Amino acid sequence: MKIRTRLTLLFTLITATILLVFAAVIYFTAKENREKEFYLLLKKEAITKANLFLNARVDKKNLQEIYHNNRRILNEVEVAIYDPYFHLLYHDAVDIDYVKETKQMINEINQKGEISFYQQDWQVIGLRYEFQGSYFIVTATAYDQYGYTKLDSLFKTIIIVFIISVLFIYIAGRFFSKKAFGPVKEMTEKAANISATNLDLRLMSNGSKDELSELANTFNEMLDRLENSFEAQKHFVSNISHELRTPLAAIIAELELSTHKDRTISEYKNVVTNTLADAKKLARLSNSLLDLAKASYDPSEISFKPVRIDEILLDARSQAQQANPDYKIDIHFESDFENDDQISVNGNEYLLKVAFVNLFENGCKFSDNKQSTVSFSYGDGKILLRFADKGIGISKEDIKNIFTPFYRGENKKYADGNGIGLSLTQKIITLHKGEINVISSAEKGTVFTVELHQITYHNKNKA
Repeated sequence: MKIRTRLTLLFTLITATILLVFAAVIYFTAKENREKEFYLLLKKEAITKANLFLNARVDKKNLQEIYHNNRRILNEVEVAIYDPYFHLLYHDAVDIDYVKETKQMINEINQKGEISFYQQDWQVIGLRYEFQGSYFIVTATAYDQYGYTKLDSLFKTIIIVFIISVLFIYIAGRFFSKKAFGPVKEMTEKAANISATNLDLRLMSNGSKDELSELANTFNEMLDRLENSFEAQKHFVSNISHELRTPLAAIIAELELSTHKDRTISEYKNVVTNTLADAKKLARLSNSLLDLAKASYDPSEISFKPVRIDEILLDARSQAQQANPDYKIDIHFESDFENDDQISVNGNEYLLKVAFVNLFENGCKFSDNKQSTVSFSYGDGKILLRFADKGIGISKEDIKNIFTPFYRGENKKYADGNGIGLSLTQKIITLHKGEINVISSAEKGTVFTVELHQITYHNKNKA
């Protein structure tokens, strides 16, 4: 069942229930009022006839004749008068006698002063009437034909109005739900036409702040992210294919040339050396791509725990120098620390080590002296690392793109690379909710500043 139909039925059911309760209240109120009013009428008739009989001393036969004559054209009240000892003094029609008074009934009326009840559909009232110091028991009964007719008419009217109202409410509900869900239908049809080949399509928003506009804006924002992701993926695949093609082509060319004719041992060694260098490039590229993929994971999928930055820096230096023995890396601690929390962060040790190795290698390979220096300081809940070198620097044109994957600027002629290292480093630092900035001057060197949050800083926030 569609939401539109479900809402229409629900709206109709709720409204019909309210109408039904309202109609029931009206009907039962009218029924109760009819009953009360007719009992009052019976009481007045009983007192009037008692006055006529006892006080005005109207002849019994005259009263009975009036009753019989009136009874032919309207529902005349039947009245009976007794003394307290159950002696009948007057009765409008003994032959009819709807009440069928008993001694018990007379005693009850005498004790209570007044009673009322139903005799089938006839209403009966009994009351004690005082006249000249004596008490008399008067009963009166009649069938409220007019009241019952009005009540029955009211009931039929309520039923008809209720049915018409429910039908009208259902039709109105269908109309308004169709109008309300019109934009949703348009969104559905537009969304059905969106595919990987036309991610530039967007849903229309009316510019208001209602829920449908929020839904359209949220969906469009999701499409923006998807489009950017697809574009980045295409760019990523294109760059990977280019980066892989170059060393693979070089390896194939070297091996093919070596098979064309017999060569000396030194020539074969030269081929193996060149092939090995290209294979190492492929290995470095593969490792960088794997690290980039891991840094792009959802943070909830990556294991974080308290780690000491000084230990990670030392391990990163060892790893960088093991791969490049000519690199010179210095680590300076600008202040002493009293406990581990001051130099610890909540992070992933492997990824942080990858980021620091990239910064060390970036500083060394673009410096004539192959040297990089990192200064370590902390304060105000933050850990500050400054990776400095005295290399060739980065031009103003290149510095705004250095964190773009596979981007290589003018300095690519000075050293090999694949353009992944710095973009990977930025992803890792961002993943740890930190910041990385760069300042560089041509031929004077470059300084990368990394800012991370101490564990104690987070604990204060939680408190």
